[in-house]
Amino acid sequence: MADLTLNSHEARVLGVLVEKEMTTPDQYPLSLNAATGGSNQKSNRSPVVDYLEAEVDVALQGLVMKGLAGRVVPAGSRVEKFRHNARERLKLGDVSLAVLAELLLRGAQQPGELRARASRMQPIASLPALTEALAPLLEAGLVRRLAPAPGTRAERYQQLLAPEELADATPASPASPPSPAAPAPAATAAPASPPGPAGGDPVEALAAEVARLRAGLEHLAESLGVELPG
Repeated sequence: MADLTLNSHEARVLGVLVEKEMTTPDQYPLSLNAATGGSNQKSNRSPVVDYLEAEVDVALQGLVMKGLAGRVVPAGSRVEKFRHNARERLKLGDVSLAVLAELLLRGAQQPGELRARASRMQPIASLPALTEALAPLLEAGLVRRLAPAPGTRAERYQQLLAPEELADATPASPASPPSPAAPAPAATAAPASPPGPAGGDPVEALAAEVARLRAGLEHLAESLGVELPG
């Protein structure tokens, strides 16, 4: 995928094109002005940027040259608009494409966060469903698995299309699944805590639920044309 290497502007704009196709299809394809607004919006973005239209225009031309976007002029309109070709160019299904777009828009994320946020574009019912969507991305070298950040237990996933956006993090070894925690000795065992969701760490489950609620709130705010406080 060396010929598909993107800079940070191209990565953001490609993520926006995919997102808007899936979340606001009646406003897609996007004009230059709409692509700029989508790139600079404060919800569902990390980092928040302030691109000029000229910068977004250059990014769009770069995506066109790489076969990831195309120009269209709708009937009865004089305004040139842009659509993405990522589905065909990268040979991805809709759910995998939504996951990749989320990583382009918001950087490396834990599975619970990623599932909750990408679900605003395509339904992802469970973490196993997310794993299934990640499989072709990992196989194609579009995404990599990262080891848990210090102080956390959950692995993260990161897109590989835009090297400028990559975190300084160590990839996780695919051959080293998480080790189960050793059970406490029976004589010193603490009283049982209320069980969390089956098969998950309660703290991670809570973080995922917060991310899901935040994503839903941001999507509602976006549809109403208002911005949430940072």
